[in-house]
Amino acid sequence: MWFQKRLQLAAKPRGFHLVNREIVSQLSEIRELEVGLLHLFLQHTSASLAINENADADVRRDLESYFSRAVPENEPYYRHTLEGADDMPAHIKTVILGSSLTIPVGDGQLALGIWQGIYLCEHRNHAGPRTIIVTLNGE
Repeated sequence: MWFQKRLQLAAKPRGFHLVNREIVSQLSEIRELEVGLLHLFLQHTSASLAINENADADVRRDLESYFSRAVPENEPYYRHTLEGADDMPAHIKTVILGSSLTIPVGDGQLALGIWQGIYLCEHRNHAGPRTIIVTLNGE
């Protein structure tokens, strides 16, 4: 079986946000798969997807702190500044972290590790909703 649909994630503030529930709640089709793959593709250039710690919120805060220091705003050498001081740093962070994930599916659910969660990494200060193209493949 192949299946594809577009999901909408609610607008979130800048930071790293767990979105497992938000994705799975819009994807009842996953329950039909005994074995398969879920591919997530984020259709934006100023946000990212990642998998990491799902229990301690300090991990998400520390990641935001690290990336804010590693890729700061208002650098004089940025040329792409028409959309604000956070725009070019957001693009750089997206290149580093990536815009897609592939996750195994088993017995009708995501086969993530016990401490793993899907992050929407929002790099803009005032972003809107985010769109993800979801592709499911399996039987």
